Formats: sequence, C-alpha cells, structure tokens
Amino acid sequence: MRRTGRRTGKPQAARDGQLTSRPTRPRAGGPAGLHPVGIGRARDGLLYVPATYEPARPAPLIVLLHGAGADAEDVIPVLRSEADAGGYLLLVPDSRGPTWDVVRGTYGPDVTFVDRALAHTFARYAVDPNRIAVGGFSDGASYALSLGITNGDLFTHVMAFSPGFMVPAAQRGTPRVFISHGTGDRVLPIEVCSRRIVPQLRRAGYEVRYDEFDGGHAVPPSVARDAIAWFEAPPGEGVT
Repeated sequence: MRRTGRRTGKPQAARDGQLTSRPTRPRAGGPAGLHPVGIGRARDGLLYVPATYEPARPAPLIVLLHGAGADAEDVIPVLRSEADAGGYLLLVPDSRGPTWDVVRGTYGPDVTFVDRALAHTFARYAVDPNRIAVGGFSDGASYALSLGITNGDLFTHVMAFSPGFMVPAAQRGTPRVFISHGTGDRVLPIEVCSRRIVPQLRRAGYEVRYDEFDGGHAVPPSVARDAIAWFEAPPGEGVT
C-alpha cells in the first residue's frame, strides 16, 4: 500500500476513492431519531441521531456500510443500541448498486454519494473530528477498510466485521483498525480473508485489534460491544 497526501478535484477525487467533506459548524439543526438521509431516490440511506445529542457537544460519528444485496435497514441494527448508549451519530448510506463500487471494479459513484451524505450530515449536526469511524459488514467491511485507509485523514477508526479483502487507493493518516471474523464463516472464509488482511495491515504499521469468534458470517452482539469498547478506548489499549 502506498502513501500519498495528494488531493484532487471532486470528480477525480471520487475515482481515487477520496472523500472531501469535513466536519464544520452546522448551518442548520436536524431532527433526532431515525430518518432517511434524504439525498437519494431509489436508494438513499438512514441517519440515526440519539435523543441525547446536543449541538453544543460535538458527537462521535460512525459511517456504517451494509453487505452485498442489502441496504441500510439491514445493517443499522448492528450498532443502533450502542449508538444510543454512547451518544453516537450513525450514518448508514445505501450503495448505488447491489454492492459497493470498488467491489464491482472501480471507485466512483459510491464515493460520490458517501461524500454527499457526509456533507449533508456535517451541515446539520456537530461532529467530533477526533472520533469519526467507518465500519461495515461483509462487502461493507471490505469497503470500510478500503475507504478508511484511503481516507485516514478523515476517519480515525475503521471497524470491519467479516471482511473479504481491501483495495485502498492510497494510505493517508493512521486510523486504528478493528477486525472481527467467525472461524466457521463459509461465505468469506477466515483463512483467505481476515487472516491475510490483518498481517498485511500490521506490516504497514496500523494498530489492529483482531477478534476471532466461534461462529459464521455474522456480527454477534458481543462483537459489536467489543468494537464499541475499542472505539471508546485510548490508542494502544485493547490491541490483540
């Protein structure tokens, strides 16, 4: 994986997997609760804002990505209760196609849409720039790793639940990484997926928390809780 700090115009940035939106002072307030992102047509996504959110206190944000053939409604239960408990915003976009763009070959339309969804969120809610995570399950985990490493100057944390691979366009920043995988996963077998990904990340200098569990292609509640505890911990703690 190569390192670069180069930034380009938005069309080229999307093709390079780069997200250009950044937290800012909100221009207008947004509602609490679960509601559509409101920028897509057939496929859009969900934004969850806990009742405890206060504009005067910037909140952590987790961008959560679904698996192939799924949508935001399928994956948001993975972390919704943790978002309530910790006061996190959850941004859960839908992919433009049946799965994420780079999984189908190249970066492009999904990067553009995620960037728009982030800009929409930043314009309405106060987000803590020191606690922005991207996470996902299955194909969403592969995409979270790819986007998170490419945009490590935006994302401070990456949570990958049962990833298959990663194809970052570049290395930027040093986001912390959490990976989990079931030893009995028959969809994305652990031997050719996470057991290859984790050493590669560590050789590249990333701090990785790796959890293997007795199970299949899933995110057990205990694993979700472990991921959030890791997200809340200071750097260097909870690394295994």
